[in-house]
Amino acid sequence: MRILLVEDNDDHAELVKLSLDQHRVANEIFHVEDGQKAVDYLFRRGAFQDPAVSPRPTVILLDLRLPKIDGLEVLREIKAAENLKNIPVVVLTTSAAETDVSEAYAQHVNSFVVKPLDFQKFSQLIEDLGYYWMAWNRASSD
Repeated sequence: MRILLVEDNDDHAELVKLSLDQHRVANEIFHVEDGQKAVDYLFRRGAFQDPAVSPRPTVILLDLRLPKIDGLEVLREIKAAENLKNIPVVVLTTSAAETDVSEAYAQHVNSFVVKPLDFQKFSQLIEDLGYYWMAWNRASSD
């Protein structure tokens, strides 16, 4: 499983990576720190032009509050692109605001998950997310 982690908070990104590594969920984790880098990665622009540097992810973990380009705009661009729209996107954020949830689903997010503050619960959440997308979910062959 290949994961693109779009997270500007270094501590949160490290927790996600540690949890995924600890539970052996992902084969590869690619991390970008802002919305512009996420879009560049996915559309293979700038530093990410080489497909070896920007392989297609199996799933995208996307924070909402990102510098440069907001997470909801990144989501819009993903779901509007014919070659990207079938990649599952999981919003993984601290925001539980109903407007964020509604807007994310209006933009065709596959799942919206609020990060727990407790490390054990956070670790369990990441393990469960990984197993769901790796073992239980059936992806399109596109």
